[in-house]
Amino acid sequence: MAIFDGGTRQAWGALGGADELVGRVGYRGASGLGEGPLPVRELARATVGVCALAAAELAAVRAGGSADDVEPLVVDEGAVATAFVSERHLRVGGREPVTFAPLSGFWRAADGWVRTHANYPHHRAALVRALGLPSATPEALRDAVAGRGAVEVQELVYGEGGLAVAVAGGYGDPQPLVEVGESGGAGSAGRALGPGALPSLPAAGVRVLDLTRVIAGPVATRTLGLLGADVLRIDSPRLPESDDAYADTGFGKRSALLDLADAGERAVFEGLLAGADVVVTGYRPGALERYGLGADELLERRPGLVVAQLCAWGWQGPWAGRRGFDSLVQAGYGVAAAYGDGASGAPGVLPAQALDHGTGYLAAAGVLRALAAGGGRSLRFSLAGTASWLVREVPADAPAAPPGQVYAAEPWLREVDSGYGVLRCAGSPLPFGQWGRGPSRWGTDRAQWLPR
Repeated sequence: MAIFDGGTRQAWGALGGADELVGRVGYRGASGLGEGPLPVRELARATVGVCALAAAELAAVRAGGSADDVEPLVVDEGAVATAFVSERHLRVGGREPVTFAPLSGFWRAADGWVRTHANYPHHRAALVRALGLPSATPEALRDAVAGRGAVEVQELVYGEGGLAVAVAGGYGDPQPLVEVGESGGAGSAGRALGPGALPSLPAAGVRVLDLTRVIAGPVATRTLGLLGADVLRIDSPRLPESDDAYADTGFGKRSALLDLADAGERAVFEGLLAGADVVVTGYRPGALERYGLGADELLERRPGLVVAQLCAWGWQGPWAGRRGFDSLVQAGYGVAAAYGDGASGAPGVLPAQALDHGTGYLAAAGVLRALAAGGGRSLRFSLAGTASWLVREVPADAPAAPPGQVYAAEPWLREVDSGYGVLRCAGSPLPFGQWGRGPSRWGTDRAQWLPR
């Protein structure tokens, strides 16, 4: 029997959705996200559920109806659980991907623990430089951290442009799940969304300029691609990307490289921006403003745009401008301590990178709802906001799976061709079909929109 829960109602309400629609999405099946001190299962299914509901709402509006015409939807919890750990199921030509590098992880400091993230070469180099490591080895890092305080390590590494966070013993300050602003230009993006088009997918014909990296933003944009949008990801040629990370999150989009510091390439970018209906960004606050690409600036130029921004630590406070990833926010927000080993005192982790994946589905849902309203909207999401929701508000009210139902990943795994060869991957958990093929190779597509 399909049921809904309180987490879905909370997330849908935060996105501005009408409460009477919540009952039109329900859940079935067994979840593989396990037991633990925090309601990760409820967070995961709620974020996917509201994304599915927002897609159905947009489809109803584009077909000439209203939100009242949304048909009931059912989301399978097995599909959700598999998608939330998609990187664990990924195989690239039969090979397991590289997830966390040797210098990424928890390290015991003189007065606590530190979590580092050194998956990218420039972050690894900054970590080595900040701590004066004689070699880029786990042994050298372990010795260097052990002789210092956790906050001292954190500040030294951040000061050099690296990533390290002292493990917090308590939860961080409350953060909003989503912040919504209106530009006053609603309706001007409607050229791509006329009801006469009767699209086969909710977001067909919508152009999404994707300025995101790593997991949360790419999950949001690959979801929009699944729903029919023309998604074009733009990266700087000076920032490296992990092929394995892109193989996991590059579905439903194309990828090109542009250097915004180059006048000619900036002109190409401006042409793309002029044709976009949606811009999704995943850089820390202030990073894009120096190029004149902050949300306020974008909406002043294009009042009908939908601009969705994602960051790690939230949009206010002393950490707002800091870099971060899911694992670091878990550490700094108190989640890692909540999952710690009581005997050894070692911190732990959520059963999935749920802050990343959950924020991604929430962001996609916010974009879909903004499109249904005609555009002209800014949206802010953060991993810390999702963590705040998880530790303070999400009710642990999901019932156990019916007797005899046991989670298995296999029904939700797919094999597809891609620019990296044959991929085994997790399928989408949304009840709107699947991607036809895997990603192209990162940075190899043309920086241009497809014909409408």
